[in-house]
Amino acid sequence: MELKYTATSEDTSLKVKSVLRREFGFSSRFMTKVKFQDLMTINGEKMPLWVSPKEGDQIVITLPDEHSDFPEEDIAIYPVYEDEHILVLNKQPYVIVHPTKGHPIHTIANGLMKYMRQSGQDFKVRFVNRLDMDTSGLLIVAKHGYAQDRLSEQMKAGKIRKEYQAIVQGLVEQDEGTIDIPIGRPSMDDVRRGVLPLEAGGQRAITHYQVLDRFPRGKKKDYTLVQLKLETGRTHQIRVHMSTLGHPILGDELYGGENPNLIARQALHAFKLQFNHPVSGEPITIEAPLPKDIQGALDKLRAEK
Repeated sequence: MELKYTATSEDTSLKVKSVLRREFGFSSRFMTKVKFQDLMTINGEKMPLWVSPKEGDQIVITLPDEHSDFPEEDIAIYPVYEDEHILVLNKQPYVIVHPTKGHPIHTIANGLMKYMRQSGQDFKVRFVNRLDMDTSGLLIVAKHGYAQDRLSEQMKAGKIRKEYQAIVQGLVEQDEGTIDIPIGRPSMDDVRRGVLPLEAGGQRAITHYQVLDRFPRGKKKDYTLVQLKLETGRTHQIRVHMSTLGHPILGDELYGGENPNLIARQALHAFKLQFNHPVSGEPITIEAPLPKDIQGALDKLRAEK
């Protein structure tokens, strides 16, 4: 994998190190790797970082080859966007994203090993965002460290826009609103997150919501379809915020969401991502339609209206 740049007349007064920092945003750590691993060439020849380029020089950075060694498993991968730098997939529910001590196998990472073999690729699996096991939707995989660094910078700066759709219990009264309530982990012995003041170790969490449809059902439980935009990305943020608002997500038993035979998991789907491509800088917008189980629950609710 290579990154290429053609020097201009404005670059001739600069050291190539400064040009690379400006054009690619390389971190000091990565620049050190470029230096000691001789990853840069100018017009095909290895050169030190302190030289000044000439107009028209072809500067090439060869990214290090890195690999993952997760056991390969037959777990479906559903790409919705892919190039040599990133892969965006539509994650199915009931599958964990990355191996953990409690779940070392049967993850999306294991499925990606088979996907790479079948598609003739070999890269280190780097997840830019995460989704809960029972949440479906869009997941970004960086194919090299540079792409991961640039996307992580966007994530920290709040420049990756993440939007979800969910069915929640009850009728949400306001058509739109913002939930600005800090979230933390009240007990390390409990996986659940909850409202936790900043002074007690909580982190600020902001969720914007908009009502898409309401399902009043008389003597039966009411539901609302909402669209949610995350301004921050705390663990279980949407689930905690909607539960705190009094409208837990349908099927989310961890946070009080009942499941009246409408769906077998939490009705939460990451349907839209907007970000800038980590290499070209071009804006990218990707959407994934609602999965069959959430759409099926909506069809049942709409049939009763």
